[in-house]
This record gives sequence, C-alpha cells and structure tokens, in this order.
Amino acid sequence: MKKNITKKIYVLDTSVLLFDHNSITSFEENDVAIPITVLEELDQFKIGNETKNFEAREVIRFLDKLSGSKGLNTWIGLGEDKGKIKVIMDQLTLNKMDAEEIYGNTKNDHKIINAAISLQNEEKEHTIILVTKDINLRIKAKAIGMVSEDYETGKVKNIKKFSEGLPVIDNIDADIIQNIYQKNQIKEKGILGKEKITNGYYILNNCTNSVLARYNGITDAIEKVDKKYVFGIKPRNAEQTFGLNALLNDEIKLVALEGVAGTGKTLLALASALEQKNKYDQIILARPIIPLSNREIGFLPGDAEDKISPYMQPLWDNLTFIKNQFKANEKKSRVLEQLQESGLLTITALAFIRGRSLTNAIFIIDEAQNLTPHEVKTIITRAGEGTKVIFTGDINQIDTPYMDEHSNGLTYLIDRLKGKALFAHVKLEKGERSELANLANEML
Repeated sequence: MKKNITKKIYVLDTSVLLFDHNSITSFEENDVAIPITVLEELDQFKIGNETKNFEAREVIRFLDKLSGSKGLNTWIGLGEDKGKIKVIMDQLTLNKMDAEEIYGNTKNDHKIINAAISLQNEEKEHTIILVTKDINLRIKAKAIGMVSEDYETGKVKNIKKFSEGLPVIDNIDADIIQNIYQKNQIKEKGILGKEKITNGYYILNNCTNSVLARYNGITDAIEKVDKKYVFGIKPRNAEQTFGLNALLNDEIKLVALEGVAGTGKTLLALASALEQKNKYDQIILARPIIPLSNREIGFLPGDAEDKISPYMQPLWDNLTFIKNQFKANEKKSRVLEQLQESGLLTITALAFIRGRSLTNAIFIIDEAQNLTPHEVKTIITRAGEGTKVIFTGDINQIDTPYMDEHSNGLTYLIDRLKGKALFAHVKLEKGERSELANLANEML
C-alpha cells in the first residue's frame, strides 16, 4: 500500500535545468511546473558547445518528445511512479494570449516568481515550491512569502569528512610497524578499525616509530607507502607521498586530489603523468574555462588556441616548473620538448574534449570543483581501455554560479566513489608553494 503523502508542485528555474537536464524527473511522485519564461531562457542557451548548452538542448528535446502532439499547457504524465508536468504562464491574471505581453521586457526572475504565484492561486490544495540554484532568486521569493529551495539531487549533505585530515592511528603495536617495514605489507586483521576503507591512506604511529600505509581492499592488506621522486619532483610531506602513490598505482584508474592553493595538486599529477609517459599513448591536461569579470571567451582575439591560452596558463606554469628542474641539455628536458612538439602532451580547454573517446591516455582535469556532477560523469565515461583519469581541485573555491561546496562535481565524485577499488581520494593540506601563500590560506 502506498503512503498517503501530501503532493507538492515544484516550479523549476532555468538554473536547475541547466545544472541537470534530468532534474524534471527527480521529484518522485510530485508534479513539476516550468514557467514559460524558462523556456525562453533555454532558447537563448541552446546554441554552443559548453555543458550548459548541451543541457539546454537535452531539456528542449525531452519536452518536445514528452508532449508529442499535445499541448504543454495541461498536465502531462512523466511516467510510472512519477508526477505530471506542464508549462505555466507568468501573469497573475491572463485575459488574452499575447506573446509580447507574456515575454515582455521586465526582469525574468520576477516573471518566474509571478508564474509560481499564479500557480499557487490556482492550486490551493498543493504546496508550491520554487526550486532554483540562484541564491538571490530564492531570497526574493522568500521575501514575499513563497517557499523556495535549492535543487538537492546530487548534493552532498555531510562534507565534514572532507575537511578532516589524514587518519593518524596512534598506539599501534611496535611489532606491527616493524613487520610492515620488513615485509612491505601485512594482513589488516582489524588494525585500522572503523577507519578502514579501500585505497585509504594512513599514518600508523606509536611513541617511537611510524609508517605511511595504504589499505588494499582487494587483498585485505596494509601496504607500506614509500616516498618516491617523479620526474624531478620530490614529495615534501605525507599527503603528497600518498598522492603520488595513488597516481603511480596502475590498479587505481581514477584519482581525486583535493586541497587548497599551493598544496601541489596539479604539479604532482603532471609530474606523475610524465614519469609514466612510456605506459600511455598521450597525456592530456584540461581545465574548465571560467571567464573573469564575465568577459566571455569570444571577446578575446585570435583563433581557438589563442583564446584559451590565458585560461591554460596555470597548467603551462606547472610544466615550466618541472622543466626547470633540469638543465637545458639534460635528457628529461629534451623529452618534455619532444612530447609537446609531437602532440603527445596536450594542454586544452575541457570544452574541446566532449565527444572524444580517450584510450590508453592519462587525462588530468584541473579546477574540477567548477564542474557539475553531470560534467564529471560525462568526462569519466570518455575513458577507454587503459586510461587513467585524475581530478584536482579545491571544493571551497568555487568560481561558477549556482554551485557550492556541497553540489560541485568534485565533492559529488569523492562522496559517491570513495572506497571503490578503482578510485582513490587524497586530501592535500599543507601548502608548499611559499610561506606567503600559506599565510594567505590560513589568515585571509
């Protein structure tokens, strides 16, 4: 017998549909309403190669297929165990159908709120909830007494665990630590307790000694983690050592390096990729393009490569740092130049990856906190046989609107995949860029 629940009607803002085109079907048995102003905004976003353009096109196709030969101004079923959907007007009293009057010249946010108010007046027995990822729109709606919420699907509720440092397990028997050093690995046998997680990294400690270790969930063993140089780069702390262990492990196909600026995320990822260059056919570095001061990429002069160059500069800076570890005539310096000239090492905008299938490649995605959960999923599904995918970012430094530390793609990835055999997450905490950078991270 089905539960007797109060039915709600969720009014969706454009920001929700551009964030997740599947959001329409994410409200269980409740109904969904889309203001006609939202359709007009979707029309403005349908052209382009960015993820928001793809999302807009998917929503438009879905609505067209769903409606068929019927009108969208009446309730249409969304399927089994789902509610219904319709498009609603944005005028409180609508006496005639006038496109100019409907779309008007006033602020679209206000039209969307009016549409929700209009629906509230018609459907008095239902709870009307305006759903938007636009914080200011939520505030405006609440200011006039309307219920308004963020889009919660895919949102990670508890991110406290993300802020916790590396597990340090104290009071480990000295014989256990000695055995790990001598044998390189031992059976877990309850040593890690509640902290045990596949591909988890730990500092096992007692009064006199300690060891860096990783838990292998497949073999149920604790393995010693050694400090290694990679392409001229030496890890400077325990978490960097753990990060390199995950990056160099052939069994781990997906790695998330998370941490504040200056902790070495991108540098470690790039250095480890170069160290493994003979295992892979290509090394690809990419990052999402986040325009500054709302200056879109199209306003910059030159061809596509010229336009993206300023946004890719941080990746080039890391490559230059690695190159500077060697003299100009050293073999590894020449190898770097050859990789760039041959195209085996590529730095590009993430938008140019869509549609590609990446086989036997190392794919590094920088600033992954600026991706949506859907974008992260799309990127990972590009991975063919033999490909390793590395995400780096800081979940507390979001540069895109409509996302926060709970809803960005990097947080979503870590929350959903932590403990899986193919995945490892390492949080880098200690800044190694400079004393000045550390001061800014701590005090500003």
